[in-house]
Amino acid sequence: MERLSIKAYAARHKLSIFNVVKMTKSGQLPTESIVENGKDVVYILIDDAVENEVKKSIVREGNKEPYSLRKENERLKKEIEKLKEEIAVLKNRV
Repeated sequence: MERLSIKAYAARHKLSIFNVVKMTKSGQLPTESIVENGKDVVYILIDDAVENEVKKSIVREGNKEPYSLRKENERLKKEIEKLKEEIAVLKNRV
C-alpha cells in the first residue's frame, strides 16, 4: 500500500486539490493523518481496488463530445427567440 500527499495525488490524476480534498472528506479515498514537524499531514492510502473505483468516477475531458460553435450558436439563437417572445407577452400585460 502506497501513501501520497493530497498534492501528489491531485497531480497524478490531473485533478484539482480542492476536488481531492472533497473526495477525502466524503470518504471516497482512504486517508491517514500523521503529525510531521508539529503539523497534521493527510496522506491518501493507495490500493488497487480503491484506485479502480476512483478512476471510474473521474470524468475525463476526452469522454465529452467535441465542442461545436455552430451548434452552440443555433442553441443560443433559439434561446434568444424564446426570450423575445416572453418579453413581448410581458409588454402586452403591462
